[in-house]
Amino acid sequence: MKVLFIGGTGVISSACSRLAIEQGIELFHLNRGQRDPGLSKKVKLLKGDIRNYNEALGLVKPHTFDAVVDFIAFTTDHIEADIKLFSGRTKQFIFISSASVYQKPATHHICTESTPLHNPHWEYSRNKIRCEERLIEAYRKEGFPAAIVRPSYTYSEQLIPASAGGGWTIVDRMRKGKKTVVHGDGTSLWTMTHNSDFAKGFNGLLGNQRSLGHAFHITSDEVLTWDQIYQAIASAAGVDKPDVVHIPSDFIAKHDEGMGASLLGDKAWSYIFDNTKIKNFVPGYMATVPFIRGIRKTMEWFEEDKARQTVDSAQDAALDKIVAAFEKK
Repeated sequence: MKVLFIGGTGVISSACSRLAIEQGIELFHLNRGQRDPGLSKKVKLLKGDIRNYNEALGLVKPHTFDAVVDFIAFTTDHIEADIKLFSGRTKQFIFISSASVYQKPATHHICTESTPLHNPHWEYSRNKIRCEERLIEAYRKEGFPAAIVRPSYTYSEQLIPASAGGGWTIVDRMRKGKKTVVHGDGTSLWTMTHNSDFAKGFNGLLGNQRSLGHAFHITSDEVLTWDQIYQAIASAAGVDKPDVVHIPSDFIAKHDEGMGASLLGDKAWSYIFDNTKIKNFVPGYMATVPFIRGIRKTMEWFEEDKARQTVDSAQDAALDKIVAAFEKK
């Protein structure tokens, strides 16, 4: 099977790339060649900028693919270019959307692919919805072989996930005894998915003609509270009891627009994802990495090299500002 990943070096796409190589897929990447997650000798690189239509056309024109996946499309302009580039050149086109497109606030706590798409809080999500709508229109009217995949929060050995901020900054704050900001009262429900688990479900869709016209989310079935998520991060970092301060999401949004958008537009709401559909299309799919084990592997990766332990000073200052404002009110 001949597959093209647009991007291919990110948190999600690098795991899908590694698994594709193991599966014997003839894998191409179209990207600018600026990052190498250790795959350069096993992937055929079409080096160029997908945002430069003529350059991208020159790269893909000699090829036809069984599947093309765009991991880095965020607006309808990107999708329009994809439709022009790959009409007649692929049997399947998969758009990586986001589970943040689902209805906020939800009218039911169980989320399926038929949950309405509506997000008044986050422009990123509204753009993803517009992309989905354009692709489905192209599928219905033009026969463009589109399918849609909606990841939720997916982490890796190189990413420490959190709701307010993230990365090594969170660990640094915990170890220094600084306040750890957890939105709400810490009891809302969430799902963390390891990128290797996501890849198992996703790669099972590659080349699957039954997927055309369908949308899928792919997550773990493990459901945790945000307090449990932060405690798992703290335990992996060797901190017995982080100094947690619970702050309402709308208060955080008032003091930091970026954090607020991703909270009110995604992480502040309890969602339990029903993965029945992906399991029906990819028999045997099951996420097997519990967060407590996955985050320990992540911590080990960061501990291997101090150069990886970078504190985002702007994020750190923003969290201090939010805490100070909250404690004064």
